[in-house]
Amino acid sequence: MTSSTSAAPTLGPSRNFPVVVPPGEIPLARVAERTLASGLRILAVRRAAVPTVELRLRIPLGVEPERPLAQELAEMTLLGETALSGTAERTRTQLAADLQSLGASLSVNTDADRLAVIGSGLAPELPRLLSLLAEVVHSASYPEDEVVGERGRLVAELGIARSQPAVLAREALLLRLHGGHPYGTELPEPGHVAGVEPSALRTLHRRVVSPVKAVLTLVGDIDPDAAVDTAAETFASWSGDAASEIPEVPPIRIGGLTIVDRPGAVQTNIRFGGAALPRTDPRFAAQQVANVIFGGYFSSRLVSNIREDKGYTYSPRSGVEHALRMSRLTVAADAATEITAPALLEILYELGRISVLSVAEDELEAARQYAMGSLALSTSTSSGLASTLSVLAGSGIGPEYLRDHPAALARVTTEDVLAVAASVLAPARLVPVLLGDRERIEPFVSGIAALDAQEPVLSEAEATRSV
Repeated sequence: MTSSTSAAPTLGPSRNFPVVVPPGEIPLARVAERTLASGLRILAVRRAAVPTVELRLRIPLGVEPERPLAQELAEMTLLGETALSGTAERTRTQLAADLQSLGASLSVNTDADRLAVIGSGLAPELPRLLSLLAEVVHSASYPEDEVVGERGRLVAELGIARSQPAVLAREALLLRLHGGHPYGTELPEPGHVAGVEPSALRTLHRRVVSPVKAVLTLVGDIDPDAAVDTAAETFASWSGDAASEIPEVPPIRIGGLTIVDRPGAVQTNIRFGGAALPRTDPRFAAQQVANVIFGGYFSSRLVSNIREDKGYTYSPRSGVEHALRMSRLTVAADAATEITAPALLEILYELGRISVLSVAEDELEAARQYAMGSLALSTSTSSGLASTLSVLAGSGIGPEYLRDHPAALARVTTEDVLAVAASVLAPARLVPVLLGDRERIEPFVSGIAALDAQEPVLSEAEATRSV
C-alpha cells in the first residue's frame, strides 16, 4: 500500500530514467592499524592490482587565536607550497632526484583543517619512501632562495585566481556564510603572502607539523602488518604538541540576497550555501540522494530545468562539502546577465519543489544507484581507496563506512528524501549570493528575493577581503 506522503503530487515534466545496474558490494579489505604513543595513527591495506603503494599523511591544523587570521592563512598556504623545498640533509633537487630513483612522488597541500602529504611509489621501495617522508617531517628547511621563488610564483597565481569570477563568487559565498571564521576564506591575499619570510615558515612547521591526531594511510601491494611495523619504526622519534583546534563554527545567519557588484560583467555567478548534515548523521544517506536528485549529477532536476530545458546555463550543480567542524551545501550556476532573474527563479523553484513534494520512485532509484556507484568507483583504485580512508579517518570514521553506507543508501525512502530536503534544501535555509553587474540585475532579482538588510550590496573588493 502506498503511503500518503509518497503519493504526493509532483510538478514538472515526466522524465524517464535509464535502468541502472546496481554496483557490486564494495569488498571491505582488512585494515592493519596501530596508534603510536606520539598520537600518530597508521592504517595499511593490501590492494595488489599493481606493484605500487599509495601514501596519505593527514596532519590536523588549527589557528592561533591571538594571531591575525589573514597572516595564518598566508603562512599555511605558503608552507604547503614549500615543504618539499629541501631538508637538513637534501636540497630540493636532491630530494626530487631521490624520489625519482624510487619511482615515487610526494606533494603537499593545505586547507583550514589539515596539511596533507600525498605520495605514491613502487611498493618494494616503501621503506625508503617513508624514510624520505620522515626526513621532510623532521627537518624541512625552507631555504631562503627556494621560499622567495615559490613565494613570488604563489603571489602571481593568487593574483590570477582572484581575477576569476568563479573564484570571487566562491570567496564571497564563504565570507557571507562564515564571516571571520577560518572557513570564511580559502585564498590568502597576495600582499600577505608576499610578506611571509622563511623564518616564519620554519616556526610554523615546528608548531603545526605534529604526530598528535595525525593519520598515515598506506594502500597497495604491501603486507599490511609489515607496512605498519615499518612505518612505526620510521616515525618512532617524531614528536610534537597538539595543534590548536579550529574554533566552533558560528550559526549561519540566514538572510536575504547578497549582491557582489562586478560592473560590466556579462554573466552573473549565482551561488547558494547553507548548513548540511555530516557523514555521521543517520540522515546522511537520504541527504546524499536528495542532493543527487536536485543537482548532484547530469540527470538532476537542476540540469534538466535550467540547462536542458531552458538553456540558461551550461553546468549548474550542487554538492555537499565536509570540513572538520561542519558540512556545507552549495549550489552553483552561471547565467548571462540578462537572464539572471529567470535563472534565479528556476533555481528557487527547484529548491522549493524538492523540499515540499515527494520524489518519484524511479527518480529515487536512479539517484541511489548513482551514489552507490560513485562510492564504488572512488575506491576502485589504490589511490582512491587511500584518499577515501584518509578522509574518513581524519573525520573520526572507520573503514566500515565503505560497507555500511551503501546499505544505508539502499534503505532510503521517498519519505526520507522529502524530510531531509525540507531541512537542508529548502530556500529559506540557504543563503543566496550573486556576483554580477548590480546596476543591471538588482531591479529584477530584488522582486524575487529581498536584499540582505545587514549587507545589501558588496563591492568585489569587499566581498573577497581577508579577515
